[in-house]
Amino acid sequence: MDDLHAIGRLIRRYNVDGDRGRIEALSACFLEDGVLDAAGGVMEGRKAIIDNLSKPRGSDRLEVVRHHLSTHSAEIGQDGISATGRTYFSVLTNIGLDHHGVYVDRYRKLDKNWFIQHRQVRIDWQSPDSLFRALPVRDRGL
Repeated sequence: MDDLHAIGRLIRRYNVDGDRGRIEALSACFLEDGVLDAAGGVMEGRKAIIDNLSKPRGSDRLEVVRHHLSTHSAEIGQDGISATGRTYFSVLTNIGLDHHGVYVDRYRKLDKNWFIQHRQVRIDWQSPDSLFRALPVRDRGL
């Protein structure tokens, strides 16, 4: 159970650091060569994640961003150092609910610490009044 708790802390840290604009700390949630596949494109490695997420994300009217996590499920692999997970998220901005989706993750344990190896950010819905740039909304069949 300790590994599952550590993974839960990892995904919460990612969101808190991102919401607070601590992009370097957010990137440290990933393995050095970790991959973030999000609306900004596929970012490979911490430097690419920092460079991409440091760019403006949307409207200059965007005053506050808060990612809220809900359902989370993770499974540790038989090797004890790999895991997979899915986490639902909702994003609130100063307009209210801005968009929501799911993180589809692969994790890796390295030196007793868990890191994100690969994160795919899937957007299920985006408000027509969103303060973020247009995000690719995924097919409802997935």
